[in-house]
Amino acid sequence: MTPRESTSMSLIAEWPLQPAATLGPPVRTKGIERELRARLPWAVPKYLKAETGRIALRMRDDAAHEFETASATISRMLEGIEALPVLPREAEDVLTISSRERHKWVKDGRLQSISTCTVKMRGRSKKVSFHVFDPRHIEDVLDRDLPTVWREEDAQEVARNRRRGAGKAAQTRAGKVEAGAWCRGAPGRQTQQI
Repeated sequence: MTPRESTSMSLIAEWPLQPAATLGPPVRTKGIERELRARLPWAVPKYLKAETGRIALRMRDDAAHEFETASATISRMLEGIEALPVLPREAEDVLTISSRERHKWVKDGRLQSISTCTVKMRGRSKKVSFHVFDPRHIEDVLDRDLPTVWREEDAQEVARNRRRGAGKAAQTRAGKVEAGAWCRGAPGRQTQQI
């Protein structure tokens, strides 16, 4: 906004954004802002801004009717904003996990998805499906510090698999050595000359 625009924005409404809704990181705040903007009339979303701890709507005086309808819509939506599903990128940011870990833990059933969401993104010919998560489940995982526990379990499983693989490789090598020794120098073996 230019200084001239900011002085003409005299219709201002603000709503508190509870930490229970954002779960901490700014990625979730941006997701909430995107969701709110999607529900507003066509000309209004550019006036909505999600800031730390609050949602602000600033409009010009000549848009009083749009301001009132947008304010009512935002107030209705913010009533149940804590139950807004958590998107995969937001879950990764809140739990500080990688996308590989998220995929693995969803597949294992440790990170529970409430449903899948399918959207057609701009510029793509195919639809994209992804898991969405319950914010209460994400908060529970975060409070109990389960990503750390799951990482330790995964590291132990990787170590077990490596030991098992090394043992199998040693057995295979030992079997090939015995088979090779038997073929090369076994007594009573005759070779034909061609």
